[in-house]
Amino acid sequence: MAVTDEAIEKIKGMIVSGALRPGDRLPKESELAAELGLSRNSLREAVRALSLIRILDVRQGDGTYVTSLDPQLLLEALSFVVDFHRDDTVLEFLAVRRILEPAATAMSATRITEAQLDVLSSQLDALGAQPSVEELVASDLEFHRGIVQSSGNSVLCSLLDGLSGPTTRARVWRGLTQEDAVSRTLHEHRAILSALRDRDTEAARSWATVHVASVEQWLRSTL
Repeated sequence: MAVTDEAIEKIKGMIVSGALRPGDRLPKESELAAELGLSRNSLREAVRALSLIRILDVRQGDGTYVTSLDPQLLLEALSFVVDFHRDDTVLEFLAVRRILEPAATAMSATRITEAQLDVLSSQLDALGAQPSVEELVASDLEFHRGIVQSSGNSVLCSLLDGLSGPTTRARVWRGLTQEDAVSRTLHEHRAILSALRDRDTEAARSWATVHVASVEQWLRSTL
């Protein structure tokens, strides 16, 4: 094992065991290196790596701290990784969305409040019947984010946020090239919203599946 990997594993072990907890300040570099049997250089590299993925927070002039380890914070690394996707993997991202988004929508059917539903409805009304493709896709992201946040599952919300980026270009492309894409998207949004108002878990799940699958089916037919 490379010395930096070993250092990362040792710091990870301290966090997992509870020796270091969220918000704790790490001991001084010289003390921690001696405690873990590491060189200061390998410890420094490990800290740098763990700060990149939001495990540690290096504060200049103050020290290094364990972050909150909140799922949303940790899963920001996912967004960074998926930004390197290739166009030929978009279908795979859509397939994962087709699994996760309907589940999140179904969960929201029993948790979303009337006030939250009214906000989503107002957002759709504000778009009008013929929004631009860019306006529609931006609204689509906010619409689904609002629903997923209502599921009460921060991990699921962060995962879907991370997956939304790679599929955005496909949705814009579809809106520009498929004649009825805009009207279909608006219709599906209204159907999802209606199912949520009815607290109909299975209908909400089904319409969310149709919504993602329609983009996936269109993209598959054009490749």
